[in-house]
Order: sequence, then structure tokens, then C-alpha cells
Amino acid sequence: MDPHSEAVSKVTVPLILDRKLRGEKITCLTAYDYPTARLVDEAGIDMILVGDSLAQVVLGYDSTIPVTLEEMLHHLRAVRRATRRALLIVDLPYGTYHVGEEETLRASIRCLKEGGAEAVTIEGGKKRAALIRRLVEAEIPVMGHIGLTPQSVHSFGGYRVQGRTLESALELLADAQAVEDAGAFALVLEGIPRELAALITGRLRIPTVGIGAGPDCDGQVLVVHDLLGLSFSPRAKFVRSYADLAAVLRDAFARFRDDVLAGRYPADAESYHWSASLREQFEKEVATRSLEDEFEG
Repeated sequence: MDPHSEAVSKVTVPLILDRKLRGEKITCLTAYDYPTARLVDEAGIDMILVGDSLAQVVLGYDSTIPVTLEEMLHHLRAVRRATRRALLIVDLPYGTYHVGEEETLRASIRCLKEGGAEAVTIEGGKKRAALIRRLVEAEIPVMGHIGLTPQSVHSFGGYRVQGRTLESALELLADAQAVEDAGAFALVLEGIPRELAALITGRLRIPTVGIGAGPDCDGQVLVVHDLLGLSFSPRAKFVRSYADLAAVLRDAFARFRDDVLAGRYPADAESYHWSASLREQFEKEVATRSLEDEFEG
């Protein structure tokens, strides 16, 4: 039986919150297309994030900043069609929540209404609290994101671990509390020391989801291309590759090329054939027409 057709227990925001209370770990992976999302969902991953990492790992941009809302929606819709069980979350791309609350609300509504998302993610702490509160009031679930926030790459001066000084650690602690107080249901902690992540996780009522934040978070998220060994950039310290699909794909592409050039593909068994009667019929028809052409000539 197709496992995708079976009844599934839907993951919801309340269930994710309950995981924190029960001390049960939460799993999250990114996905950007139908086949990947379907496999992630069937594997029992709790949350699927259509991340703005789409910009780099799928669209080839140098950072997450150029990706547009329309591009995010295009991929979100594909993931939505594949997802039955997981909670589906989308990153609001750079520029959609920087102008004002109304524009943020419109972009978020489009993600839910047109894209099928069940929650949105916003980068930033205290300075995003009002926006988070506004979205929550509009019944749009929000997952916060603090620490190394990729959309802030220019102000950070690169992808640097955050919270390594007393001042910055206290700032992140305050950011985490502000995000929770604003009504977010979960918080991504990216690129911060394990000790700080553990402290934040212990203080918050909402679950934390770590990426480069150590094992003490309530859950973990990875970019699926990193997990599969499909990234072209140097691997970050926190990334564990569970497969080397880049090597598998390179080998498959090279063997296809070689087989075509050598005439080994396609083989006779991989070709369609006439029935014997149709072949005989066709040969007679061709022979008859050849004789008619000869007489006419």
C-alpha cells in the first residue's frame, strides 16, 4: 500500500508545544519541491520548512537576500501538494516584513492562503516583537529565529557565530524572551554556543529548534541539501551529511553520457516494438507503393 495514502496523524502547533512539555524531541527539515517534501513527510519528520535557503541551494543566489515572495510561493505550493503529516512552515523572505505591519500581514496571508503554509518564520528578536504579535492576533502562527540570522549577513559582516560575548549573549536571551512574549509558538536558534542555547531552552516555555546550536535544544533542523551531501559550499561545523548524493548523481550522469556515446543506451529491451502482424502489414504496404511508383515512372 502506498504509505502516502494511509491515514496520518497531523502535526499541529499545539502538538509541537506539547512536545516541549513532554520533553520529546522535535524534528525539522527543509524542502523545496514535491518529491523531496513527500519523502521527508513519509519519513515522519515533524515540521517541513520551506526555507529562504531556497535562494542558495536551489536557485543559485549568493545569499538568501535576493529570493522573492513569488519564488517562495512557487516552491511552497509544490511542497504543500506533497505534505500530509508534517507542520508546514515558510520563511518570510527579506523585504516582506521590513516596511510595515500591513505589508508583513499581507505577505503572511498570501503564504497561508495561496501557498498552503500553516505557519511563518521571521528573523529577529525584540525588534520583531510587534510584528509577531500582529500576526498572532491575525491567527497566523509564527516561529521566531534569532542568533545567526542569514538575512542579516551584511550587518553581521558574514556568517558568524553569535552570542560569544557577555553582552551579545544577554541580548540574545532578551530577544528569545521577547519572541516568546509576543506569542511565537517556537524559536529557531542558529549559530550560537551550546551553553547559551541550553540556557535559552531551559528558560522558555516554547520549544527551541537548533541549527548549529548544540544538542540541548528541544528540536533540530537541517537544510536537506546539507543532509544529503548536495551542497557546493564548504560544510559548516554543525552539518552532518547522512548521504553523499552528489557523488551518486555525478556517477549516474557520467554513466548515462558514456552509454549514449557508446551506443549502449537505449538497448533493444528498452525500446518499443511493432507486433509481427503490423510489421508484415507495413512491409507489404511499402512494397506495394514502391511498385506503383515504379509503374508510374
